[in-house]
Amino acid sequence: MTTIAVVPGIESSRPKLVAPRWHTVLFITLFLGLMFSGALFQRQAQSQPGRLPQHSAHVVPLYLSLIAMEWGLFLYVWKGGLRRSGTKLSELIGGKWLSLRDVVVDASLALGLWGTWMIVEKGWDRWLGAGHAVSIQTLLPRRAIEILLWVGVSISAGICEEVVFRGYFQRQFEVFTRSKWIALFLQATLFGISHGYQGVEACVRIAIFGVLYGLLARWRQSLRPGMIAHAGSDILSGIFGI
Repeated sequence: MTTIAVVPGIESSRPKLVAPRWHTVLFITLFLGLMFSGALFQRQAQSQPGRLPQHSAHVVPLYLSLIAMEWGLFLYVWKGGLRRSGTKLSELIGGKWLSLRDVVVDASLALGLWGTWMIVEKGWDRWLGAGHAVSIQTLLPRRAIEILLWVGVSISAGICEEVVFRGYFQRQFEVFTRSKWIALFLQATLFGISHGYQGVEACVRIAIFGVLYGLLARWRQSLRPGMIAHAGSDILSGIFGI
C-alpha cells in the first residue's frame, strides 16, 4: 500500500479528547432526540398510512435543509469542539494526499467498502427479508433539480457524518472507555439510532454500516475513503436505487 502522510498524534497510544466532555454530552443528547422524534414519525405514519407525504416540489426545501443541517453538525464539531481543545481538523480526518496514487488508493478502498456493504445488504434481505418500516421513497429525487440537490445532500453527508461519527465520536469514545473496540461500536450504535425516522430495522443496518466504516477509518487512519464511499453510496441509492 502506498504511504500516506499521517499527522502526528492521530494514532497516539494515549489519545486525547478532541472536545470538552460537556460538548459531547450535548451532542449525544441531540442524537437521542432525533431517535425519539424518528420513532414518533414511524408510529404516526404506520397508524395513518393515508397521510404519508407524497412526492412534490417540497423535497427541494427539504434537501436544502438537510444540507444546512449536515454542515451545522460539522461546524459544531469543528468550531465548537476542536477549537476548544486545540485539535486541528486535519488531525481528525487524518493524513494528506501527496500524489495521484494516494487518491487512487483511497478511491479503491472506498469502492471495496461500498462493495462489502452491498454484499451485507443483499445477505440481510435474503436471510431476514425486507424491512417493513414506513418507506421514504416519496422523498427521493425525480426531477433534474432534485437530483442535483440530492448529490449535494449526499456529498454533505459523506463528509460531515464521517467527521462526526468516525472522527469525532470514535475518538471521544475511545478516550472515555479506553477501548478502541467499544468506541467503534458506540459510534456505530449512535449513528444507527440517529436514523430512527427510517425504522428499527434500518437503524440496525445503518449501525452495521457504521461498524464497517469505523473499521476502515481506524485501519487506514484516515476518513477520506469512508467519505468517498459514503457519498457515493448515498448518490447511487437515491438516484438509481442501488
